[in-house]
Amino acid sequence: MQDAGSVQRTNINPATGEAIGATPMDAVGAADKAVAAAARAFPEWSATPVGDRVQHLFKYKTLLEQHAGELAQIIVEEHGKTLGEAMGSVRRGIDCIEHACAAPVLMMGRTLPQIAVSSSFCRTDNEGGVGIDSAVDRVPVGVCLGITPFNFPVMVPMWMWPMAVACGNTFVLKPSEKDPASAVRTTELAQEAGFPKGVLNLVHGGIDVVKHLITHDDVRAISFVGSTRAGASIYATGAAAGKRVQCMCGAKNHSIIMPDANRGAAVDGVIGSAFGNTGQRCLAGSVVVLVGDTADWFMPALVEGAKKIAVGIGGEKGTGMGPMQDAESCDRAVSYIEIGEGEGADLLLDGRKAKMPDTGCFVGPTIFDNARPEMRIVSEEIFGPVLTIMRAKTLDDAVAMVNQSEYGNMSVIFTDSGHAAHRFETTVEAGMLGVNVGVPAPMAAFPFAGWKKSFYGDLHTNGEDGVRFFTKARVTVRRWL
Repeated sequence: MQDAGSVQRTNINPATGEAIGATPMDAVGAADKAVAAAARAFPEWSATPVGDRVQHLFKYKTLLEQHAGELAQIIVEEHGKTLGEAMGSVRRGIDCIEHACAAPVLMMGRTLPQIAVSSSFCRTDNEGGVGIDSAVDRVPVGVCLGITPFNFPVMVPMWMWPMAVACGNTFVLKPSEKDPASAVRTTELAQEAGFPKGVLNLVHGGIDVVKHLITHDDVRAISFVGSTRAGASIYATGAAAGKRVQCMCGAKNHSIIMPDANRGAAVDGVIGSAFGNTGQRCLAGSVVVLVGDTADWFMPALVEGAKKIAVGIGGEKGTGMGPMQDAESCDRAVSYIEIGEGEGADLLLDGRKAKMPDTGCFVGPTIFDNARPEMRIVSEEIFGPVLTIMRAKTLDDAVAMVNQSEYGNMSVIFTDSGHAAHRFETTVEAGMLGVNVGVPAPMAAFPFAGWKKSFYGDLHTNGEDGVRFFTKARVTVRRWL
């Protein structure tokens, strides 16, 4: 559902600063129409056999693969990713479709015959009385709402609506107002795949539209990905209104490098994690803790590798890092570089002075060394290409530094020691861990499992959690007289 609204946001190509579109920000009427369409479609769609529902997803998967290049180009233009990053994110979105196509198996309930015997309800010829059977089924919850961020405009919506509709729900998608063209095109392809009217609905808007949707009487479940401040508010408001809510939120992810780590893998893993997608992802490894004498070999190689990253337009050959998504994001990253200088960390690589285009929203790779846990560049999410280095004497000291963070999305360790890896895995406080993996992003069959202030809710997105979030349990107790 689209509505012009009275307030428009101008969208730009972040690599050039040129206007490429506009997004309505206050179209509350369109939001009402979208929810109404979803509510009308729910009874018939939820009654459709699950095997028939997923046939649309099989068709949709094929269409996404056929249009992957087109979708990647849209992402490059409106978000700024490199073409490789854009193609990779589309592929991960398709992985979610494949997972949702397994809904006939994933939705299976459980039964336990003869769980009890009752002889008191009626007389029988059986000495043991009347057998009692019990079963639990997974059934859809109703109209579901997805509120998605700008950093992965194709992939993150696929975390939500494909599984939701496969499970028999109908869906309203409210994508980021910063780069909505990807959502528009993927929704058009969903219509081409044959989803009935009202099953998937798209509505644009800003904070007023979000506030209206999360308290709407007909919305039963809310899935959100974005900042911790917004997620905490949406969780509190939605839960108070009787909705089930999952909010995947901000992060400040740490990488621990041990002296025995594979040197090339550690340096490459940190560079890819910190500066990939221009640092604009909730699995970005933005803090590194060096243990013992690791800094002697790690720091020179890190700085040299970061200097080699070519900053430029995402669609151009050879570009290693594209622009920030918009001027506001760019200014935020620059402000944190200034904060880091003021806090007394050593600025080894200044992204403000990198070789990059004169126009557009660019900040180059930035590296601070000798930081301390109490510094804002260590504790606060920057969401940009700013990497901070701390030092620790032992692995336990490093884990203690990690665990001071109020976030718990992801943490990784680079080591060749099984003992160190096991110690890390059993003591670090984060929901997604990597061992010699810079970005431990779970495949769709596993949950995106943030902890602490990186997540609000009980059930995560994707994996078994995703199926349980978009269904509710119905228990039946049977006896035959």
